Amino acid sequence: MVWVLLLLLAWAVAGAACARLCLAAVRAAAVDENAGQGHDLTLYEAAFLSGGPGRVADLTMVSMARQRRLLLARTGWATVLDPCGRDEMERSVIGAIGPGGQSLIAPARAAAAAADAVGGLADRLVRAGLAVPDGGRTTVAAGVRQVRAAAVAVLALGVTALLFPATPDMPRDLVALWFSLPLALTLSCLAIARVEVHPYSRWASPAGQRLLGALARPDGGTGDDRTYLTSVAVRGIRAVGEPDLRAAFAHRGYGRD
Repeated sequence: MVWVLLLLLAWAVAGAACARLCLAAVRAAAVDENAGQGHDLTLYEAAFLSGGPGRVADLTMVSMARQRRLLLARTGWATVLDPCGRDEMERSVIGAIGPGGQSLIAPARAAAAAADAVGGLADRLVRAGLAVPDGGRTTVAAGVRQVRAAAVAVLALGVTALLFPATPDMPRDLVALWFSLPLALTLSCLAIARVEVHPYSRWASPAGQRLLGALARPDGGTGDDRTYLTSVAVRGIRAVGEPDLRAAFAHRGYGRD
C-alpha cells in the first residue's frame, strides 16, 4: 500500500531529525559548567557570542564611526578618516576597506568578518568554553529547525496518504492515527527542546550564554559610549540610535544578523 511507504518515510524523517536534535542537546549539555567563571567579556567577545563574525565587524565599524575615525555615509559607503587602527579588529576593518580608504560597507564588512583577527577571537572563545566550535555551529539551533521541517513533512505526507482511496481494512481515520505518531514525536521533541535548551544559540555555548545574560541590554541611543556599544554588541545594528548610521547600514545588502 502506498500509505505504508509514506508512513515509513514519515518515520524516517521524524526519527532522523529528532535524533540529531537529541545528540546536539547532549553535546551542549556536556560543556564544562565552570567554563567562563571569572571571565569578563570584552565588547568584541560579546559581539561574537551574540551574532558571530559579522556582529564583530558591525561593532567595530560603529565604534570607529562614533569616534570620527570612520565615516559611514547614508549612501552605504565607508571612508577611513584615521588610518591607524587602535587594535587588531580596527586594523582588519581598515584593511578590508582597502588602500584607497573607501569602500561599500557590505564587502568591507564581509572581509573584516573573515579576517584572521576575528578567527583568533573565535578560537580563544572556543578554548575558553564560551563559544560553539565550528563543527557544532549547526547543533541545537539547526536541530530545532530540522525537527520543525520534519513536522511539516510528516503532516504533508499524512495529507498525501489521505488523498488515496480508503480501503475497508484501513479507513482514513486509522491512517491519520498512524501518521499522528511521528507527528507527535516531532512536536514533543520541540516542546522538550523549548524547555530544556532554549534559547538556542548558533555562536555561544551555554556558559557563553550565561555571561551574555549578565550583560545589560539597554535600548540604543547616544548616551554613555560603553553602554551604547554593549547594546550594539548584544543586539546588533537595530540598537543603533543615530539615523545616519542606521541609514548607512541599510545599504549593506544582507539580512538582519
